Amino acid sequence: MNNYQKRRKNLFSVLPEDSLAIFFSGQEIASSEDECLPFKVNRNFYYLTGIDESGMILVLDKRAGKENERLFIENYDPYMARWVGAKMSKEEAKDISAIEMISYKEDFEGFMASYYNLMRSLGGMTLYLDLWKYQFDQSDSLALRFAKKIQKTYPNTIVEDVYPLITDLRLVKDEEEIANIKEAIAITRHGVYSMMKTIRPKMNEMVMEAVFNLGLASKGCQENAFKTIAASGQRATTLHYSDNNQVMEDGELFLCDLGATYKHYCADISRTFPVGGKFSPRQKELYELVLKAQDLVKQMARPGVTLRELNNVVINYYKEELPKHGLEKELSEYYFHGVSHHLGLDTHDVDHRILDQGLKAGNVITNEPGIYVSDEGIGIRIENDLLITEGGCIDLAEDFARQIEDIERIMNHHK
Repeated sequence: MNNYQKRRKNLFSVLPEDSLAIFFSGQEIASSEDECLPFKVNRNFYYLTGIDESGMILVLDKRAGKENERLFIENYDPYMARWVGAKMSKEEAKDISAIEMISYKEDFEGFMASYYNLMRSLGGMTLYLDLWKYQFDQSDSLALRFAKKIQKTYPNTIVEDVYPLITDLRLVKDEEEIANIKEAIAITRHGVYSMMKTIRPKMNEMVMEAVFNLGLASKGCQENAFKTIAASGQRATTLHYSDNNQVMEDGELFLCDLGATYKHYCADISRTFPVGGKFSPRQKELYELVLKAQDLVKQMARPGVTLRELNNVVINYYKEELPKHGLEKELSEYYFHGVSHHLGLDTHDVDHRILDQGLKAGNVITNEPGIYVSDEGIGIRIENDLLITEGGCIDLAEDFARQIEDIERIMNHHK
């Protein structure tokens, strides 16, 4: 049994009897007459199948004490194969997913009609769909459009959100997932070290972003975990600055928040280092405060502890320490974000009880305290990724330089 079979088996175990769970892989989004935006597979579909291909539908049928799984794929189109490449074959899909029953998509509506007729004696169908929608006015996903269509066609259908069922599964990573995240961190480290060795005063921030992307490409990584933040000086005090288009000056700090992916699993790393290669005394002073906060979070992270409690560790530490360093305004002027979120197939991974759910062994979370002093044009964030274990946690980025002397050595060894 491969990992994808195990994950489907785990989902079946929490799926109610006499219900159907349907997952769409997604479709390309047109950006012009003959161009599409880069395709991003639905992460739940990928989690359950391992297949990164558009136009597919996974159906999990739990009925009469049996668990049936079926995959619907697009048929071979010889014309399009010549232009953009052939679609995945039944054999290839079976090889990756270990799903035995594979049909073509043109049979999907017939399957749904047959299934509904089977379930009429029970009052109709109960469907579990991925009904994710982050913003009210966001365009409907394939699953949301399907939910509307199926309820119009079969009005007595009950539609439930599969999100809480699959979230609990995805939050606890298996060995393969942890290995993928570690590889994504290793690729990220390569890109960031390239940035450290390249950065110079009067260079544009966009060059740093390009250097990072080149480092990823040299390791075969085509997908960033998220839009890179490459901010210097005053701009580093804006949490999600991502214009990355200003000239960096000597004496400024450069803050990068970025990540590579490996098999769609994300790294999320932040590093802060001096544009000119040497921290000033004041920069060192504040950097060490953030470093200490990060260490305190790592010491606290273990099963049962919540993300809110981890953030309170940082808040309580800063409340005591920042005034000693001349930072006497309200704490929210210097620190205004959480210290942790879950990490996995999404950078902000599924976490429907984000702050007050006790951590479990197998969770992977970020550890990202920061200090932002707008008056001094200093923004500092240091971020590593933690694997929660039975006895505490493991820093998956332990060998990723964050101490001042290590950073300065990397930056200046080639000069």
